Amino acid sequence: MASTATAVVTKLKPLGDRLVIKPAGREEMTKSGIVLPDTAKEKPQRGSVVAAGEGRRDDDGDRIPMDVSVGDEVLFAKYAGTEFKLDDEDLLILSEKDILAVVSE
Repeated sequence: MASTATAVVTKLKPLGDRLVIKPAGREEMTKSGIVLPDTAKEKPQRGSVVAAGEGRRDDDGDRIPMDVSVGDEVLFAKYAGTEFKLDDEDLLILSEKDILAVVSE
């Protein structure tokens, strides 16, 4: 994971209030042990922030800092953002407003 985060940070710099997320893996099996085919798997809604922009600007042009930072584990809206691949890694880029919560364990 650390090498992926380092590679993304050096290759991508999200603009404004955008984040690059490494989604958590999809469930392969139900709790009762039934193996799920690809068509039945739900989109992940949890992932790790691997790159973050500097934050959006307010009406006066001042930068508003982000509430999340690189390394945070987050929950995001189910169909938020744009999926893409970088170096065979599935990633998601989305706006900070699509982050629902930061997970602390």
